[in-house]
Amino acid sequence: MSALRKFDYSYAPASAITMLEAQIGNTPMLGFRRVTAHLPENIKIYAKAEWANPGGSVKDRAASNIIAQAEKDGRLTPSKIILDSTSGNTGIAYAMIGAAKGYRVKLFLPENASPERIKILQAYGADLVFTDAMEGSDGAILAVRELAAKEPERYFYADQYNNPANWQAHYNTTGVEIWEQTNGRITHFVAGLGTSGTFMGTSRRLKDYNPHIQAISAQPDTPFHGIEGWKHMQTAIKPGIYDGDFADRDYGISTEETYGMARRLAREEGFLVGISAAAALVGALRVADELADLHQPGVIVTLFPDNAYKYLSETFWTK
Repeated sequence: MSALRKFDYSYAPASAITMLEAQIGNTPMLGFRRVTAHLPENIKIYAKAEWANPGGSVKDRAASNIIAQAEKDGRLTPSKIILDSTSGNTGIAYAMIGAAKGYRVKLFLPENASPERIKILQAYGADLVFTDAMEGSDGAILAVRELAAKEPERYFYADQYNNPANWQAHYNTTGVEIWEQTNGRITHFVAGLGTSGTFMGTSRRLKDYNPHIQAISAQPDTPFHGIEGWKHMQTAIKPGIYDGDFADRDYGISTEETYGMARRLAREEGFLVGISAAAALVGALRVADELADLHQPGVIVTLFPDNAYKYLSETFWTK
């Protein structure tokens, strides 16, 4: 695989903001030994370690681009407050970038968001509004829309679920990195569905490079699930940036499989990953097993959106 391009730090950056933004993207690619040991040599699985972003997750990419585009077109000015709903990671990215650039940030999130995420958001100084846990991310979406409509002059409503700058961030960065890191050998891309920005943007860019690349989406197999950050699209508010006809295949992933894979990755590979990352690998292994059954080769790439440090209060780790 080709090495990641390096930033030139031989000069003094103009500001701390420049240094912060330069750290977003160009994340490393991980390989596996034990969880893929049953696969033939001609089938490889890789995952992008998105916790290497400064805010600790893949959402740094989208949040940075959403803010940059809004600054460029004048929707975000110094007098406005950045406003959005979040399950945690995008909110952390908004709060981090907002702190660096001097913007106030107000976030709506379900009250059952992990305590680690809540503490991080509070550390960055974000103003938090908690919504009913039983309504999940959809409850936060509906609540934030109401406030944004009521006071549009006070807030910049980032609207990550409907803002094209979300998927465009992945079209311009994530897809390019994967193509370069695999030297164009990627055959399958697998990603979970939350806002759908990662899947839609990365898949579009990869298919521009090679239309034969298979784009496989993954989502929880039931409306009531424990895969934080993912949406069961059949029963949830569908993001405006999501095209349900785009994926070549879509997999339903169970919470039980996900928790088991999170434990396996920690104990067999040394990767302490977040819940959605474990679910993504379940999907990637499903693709690999199908290829093995057909005696076909493949280079399968997925993303690990974050590590486990925001989920260590969960009880499934000790089973």
